[in-house]
Amino acid sequence: MPNALEIGPAAIDASAVAILAHGRGGSPEDMAELARQLDRPRFRFVLLRAPNHTWYPNRFTAPIASNEPFLSQALAAYAAAIEDVLAAGVPLSRLVVGGFSQGACLTGGLLWQRSARYGGVVMFTGGLIGPPGTIWPPQPGLKDVPVLLTCGDRDDWIPLPRVEETANALEASGARVQKRIYPGRPHLISDDEIVLARALLDGAAAS
Repeated sequence: MPNALEIGPAAIDASAVAILAHGRGGSPEDMAELARQLDRPRFRFVLLRAPNHTWYPNRFTAPIASNEPFLSQALAAYAAAIEDVLAAGVPLSRLVVGGFSQGACLTGGLLWQRSARYGGVVMFTGGLIGPPGTIWPPQPGLKDVPVLLTCGDRDDWIPLPRVEETANALEASGARVQKRIYPGRPHLISDDEIVLARALLDGAAAS
């Protein structure tokens, strides 16, 4: 797949597939280290690559227009990666989508653009995209989708109120949200989050 690093067995032979998007300034190689920590060798990991290491230029709470056309291009690339996995014969129930920081926010945007019964969603330190006052209408396609949503309580990039709004919007869509807010946690993925994500991945593999 262009603009992605892929590791693990072929998609059709894997227990499940996870598509992951890195954060601002990051790379697929960062996500490869995350995949190593997740320690699921039977998974196929598709690790997306942003042009110039950034999915969109401004904060995810900025006016949408200020992040265009980059945001739409990033979402289109994400959706294309999903279509490639499905075309390989992998059912939605064995596909997990997720990311960290800006990549987690991009994943949130994807859910509202392409709601579906994914095997799971992992949003490490992220929230739904849009300026203050944005209303995200419920997406019935997300009913019963397991979502792991995490953040620190004083994160420099992801405001806690937006994480709460994200959880509420996902729950209103029928998703099964597991929210974890970590006091004093810096802008990184903690060991506890890795443990929770492993359980979500295992659930997708067993579907």
